[in-house]
Amino acid sequence: MRRAAVVLGALLLLLGLPRCSSGPAPIRIGAVYPMTGPQGAGGLDEYRGVRLAVDLVDQDGGVNGRKVVLQPLDVTGPDGGPSAIDQLAARGVKIVFGTYGSTISATAAGEVARRDMLLWETGAVGGMTGPGPGRSFFRVAPSGAGLGRSAVDFVTRELAPLLRVRTADLRFAVTNVDDTYGQEVARGALQAIRAGGLTLTGTFSYDPRRLDAPAIARAVERSGANVVFASAYVEDAVAIRKEMVRQGLRLITGIGTSSSYCMPEFGAALGREAVGLFASDKPDGWALDRDGLLPAARALLDRAQEAYEARYHAYMSAPALAGFSGAWALLHDVLPRAGSITAPAVASAALAARIPEGGLPNGSGLRFGEPGTPEAGENLLAASVIWEWVAPGHRVVVWPPRFATQAIEPIRPMP
Repeated sequence: MRRAAVVLGALLLLLGLPRCSSGPAPIRIGAVYPMTGPQGAGGLDEYRGVRLAVDLVDQDGGVNGRKVVLQPLDVTGPDGGPSAIDQLAARGVKIVFGTYGSTISATAAGEVARRDMLLWETGAVGGMTGPGPGRSFFRVAPSGAGLGRSAVDFVTRELAPLLRVRTADLRFAVTNVDDTYGQEVARGALQAIRAGGLTLTGTFSYDPRRLDAPAIARAVERSGANVVFASAYVEDAVAIRKEMVRQGLRLITGIGTSSSYCMPEFGAALGREAVGLFASDKPDGWALDRDGLLPAARALLDRAQEAYEARYHAYMSAPALAGFSGAWALLHDVLPRAGSITAPAVASAALAARIPEGGLPNGSGLRFGEPGTPEAGENLLAASVIWEWVAPGHRVVVWPPRFATQAIEPIRPMP
């Protein structure tokens, strides 16, 4: 019998006929994240969340019986985005997870559109222009503009009344790093300021490579602002905040977004100088009120958190939870309904997908804006929260009430 099997195998090989396989071919998906370098900590966390989602889906039987194989590439900056996509295209990969960093996302998204591929953005908040959104580019995470609008709306509608400050007395200064990320988040804040008829004292953009924090603090003070909105990275956000304290700026409040005010490193560097500041961003796995999730999402979060802790000995950070939730949405709710693993088929399935708010483990739902609309490719049900630094090194989610673990504390930031 053994000799017969060997002979049969040789004949099949000579004739070019296929042998029996162990199962359907796996689905190969790229994963482009900064896993080393300046953004490596957050990028690695986001990739780990994606990796965990793939593993749990495979444990449950895969995508329509097909296992998922990740093709990860470490991309540390925007220059590496196009070449990473080119490498994946050469391997026949059509769908790519990414990218944590907005500057990386922008270059990678342009290349996937050129190559008839699809980028499934799990974390970066920066904008994407051109024909890609809703066709070759889909963002599950909240957009930077959305985070900026949420920040301003929170200050005017929720915080100001608690501080007994009239809306007419709020005077906003917008500071932002001058790149894709900073510009997009600042754009949202400026939209909300103008839409609300609020006072804008000035916009203060800067190059982080040539940051003059004392000059920015002086300019904000001269402008007469009493609220500072910041779109920054951790190091420059800390430097500017320290200068504002040193120079004695008397502010009603300050609020930032992802990549700075929400991050543990920000609170650790500033200590009590961060107390009373806020951040508009995504939630961590440990900081979300689980009662705000739908039952299936709550159970999935518990399962994911347990597996993540066992594997990495840490709670799921905001990037990890965003990566997991975004990847789960694609693998569990979109790909099973796509006719093929091609960009047009997956895009069509993504546009038809519907997950209610609270249906994903990070509180999001899923419904994408249609191509040709201002929200094309954006998740219209992406969840974001407001964090507050309530004590040195301690931050909590205070808004919206559905996900808050603590009430807003109307603390005026020092001095």
